[in-house]
Amino acid sequence: MASERRTALIEGLMGRFPQVPREAVLKEDLLRGGMAFDESALSGNEDGDVKPKSYFIFSFDHRTLPELGAAALNRPPEEIVLTGGPYDLRRTVVSVRVNPASPYVVRAGEDGALGLYLDGARIADVGLPPMPDYYRHTLSNGKSVMEVAPTIQWGYLVYLTVFRVCQYFGAKEECQYCDINHNWRQHKAAGRPYTGVKPVEEVLEALEIIDRHDTTRTSQAYTLTGGAITSHVGGRDEADFYGQYAKAIEERFPGRWIGKVVAQALPKEDVQRFHDYGVRIYHPNFEVWDRRLFELYCPGKERYIGRDEWHRRILDSAEVFGARNVIPNFVAGVEMAQPLGFASVAEAIDSTAEGLRFFMSHGVVPRFTTWCPEPTTPLGKENPQGAPLEYHIRLLETYRATLEDFGLSSPPGYGPPGPGRAVFSVSSFMDSLPAVDPDPEPVAP
Repeated sequence: MASERRTALIEGLMGRFPQVPREAVLKEDLLRGGMAFDESALSGNEDGDVKPKSYFIFSFDHRTLPELGAAALNRPPEEIVLTGGPYDLRRTVVSVRVNPASPYVVRAGEDGALGLYLDGARIADVGLPPMPDYYRHTLSNGKSVMEVAPTIQWGYLVYLTVFRVCQYFGAKEECQYCDINHNWRQHKAAGRPYTGVKPVEEVLEALEIIDRHDTTRTSQAYTLTGGAITSHVGGRDEADFYGQYAKAIEERFPGRWIGKVVAQALPKEDVQRFHDYGVRIYHPNFEVWDRRLFELYCPGKERYIGRDEWHRRILDSAEVFGARNVIPNFVAGVEMAQPLGFASVAEAIDSTAEGLRFFMSHGVVPRFTTWCPEPTTPLGKENPQGAPLEYHIRLLETYRATLEDFGLSSPPGYGPPGPGRAVFSVSSFMDSLPAVDPDPEPVAP
């Protein structure tokens, strides 16, 4: 059976790479291939006791909403936490990516307790995120906090997608692995609330509710993000559009959260505006390192800015924020997307390692998201299985080794590193690093 082969794959890689936490091996497989949900494990939407999946920017699913069945009507949880089982897993937070065809199934056992099953065997206990008190309140206009300011990473991060579409539009401009525009369309088609541009006042009101009810101060950072802006939104360019939110948040809630922004690699004077507005961490994502693949997979970014200029701007931004607070993301796995990607794991790792060394040699520490091959994207259609699991495991090994080579540590704003401690849910890079106490705040230059 295919699922039996999956068990052998998992255990084989755990044996071959003992220096990579076993939790990370399993987590990467769940992130790259998704998980199925029995109806007994679905959340109950916003009326239940479990925090439901918010679709905070991308779908992160292996099927479209109409193809998800019960999981489209009764949402799965935002994340799950795995513990115990035959692999004696330490606490591991995993972002939910739904795939009804996955060999991994979350369901209730005979005792009623939820577990993760593979090959019919229970391989982990499953915990669900409780519905936070702030999700039980609405804004004055009736919108839910989850729609305006959802939290992820087990409540650590407030994710503010304030512009729900991208101005890189169509086959000649959209990044070939990104479904932000389709995700917008499918939620609107399903009649779900999905605000295209979130008014500043709504964001502030939602944050006021979170601040009031998050009495344990679990939420420690916010991310401002959305689609790329190549012209203007509401008369503002990209730096001013996203910056206006940071300015308003920092004026209303000075120092309450670590402020982060995900935006394009902008000129230094625009980056300075982000900093002046109160942003403390800047994510100018470089997406994929290889020159040929960047040009093919990110045609809009190549056309408007270009790979070399993108990289120059990343390094320039370190002069504004300090190298430690510039954290560009890449989409781990698209290097191997066929028919144009690398044919072997070794080639893909060598290419990605070159990019890691380039940035880390300047003190800039990238991070990565494990590629989810969403079915409406060109790369997802051609590669429904994603990248080989071995690539992801070797990347974790390479990432940690490169950090150590340059004497660097985990980036700020991601919570604690280490197996059993990490909360970053869309890749295992934080689970795979040494368990040390992180810096409580990003260091301002």
